[in-house]
Amino acid sequence: MTGPEVLDLARSAVWAMILIAGPTMVIGLLVGVIIALFQALTQIQEMTLVFVPKILAIFVTLLLSLPFMSQVLEGFMAEIAEMILATSPV
Repeated sequence: MTGPEVLDLARSAVWAMILIAGPTMVIGLLVGVIIALFQALTQIQEMTLVFVPKILAIFVTLLLSLPFMSQVLEGFMAEIAEMILATSPV
């Protein structure tokens, strides 16, 4: 395996990781900002108020985006399998 092939594989791995983690991270960020805004507007400074809504939102996001995540991982695995088959001596 040459250097450019390794870099292509690493780029694909990072891109797959971003696609898989992106929706969950964005929803967690949005829920955190909304709760922080609510806390600032109402002057409720309870630290545990953030955790339950954020955990629930992340859990629901994971459940809804699980098919998409599996498709991304399946595509990445197919790419790796093609690279293995292309470089294996037959």
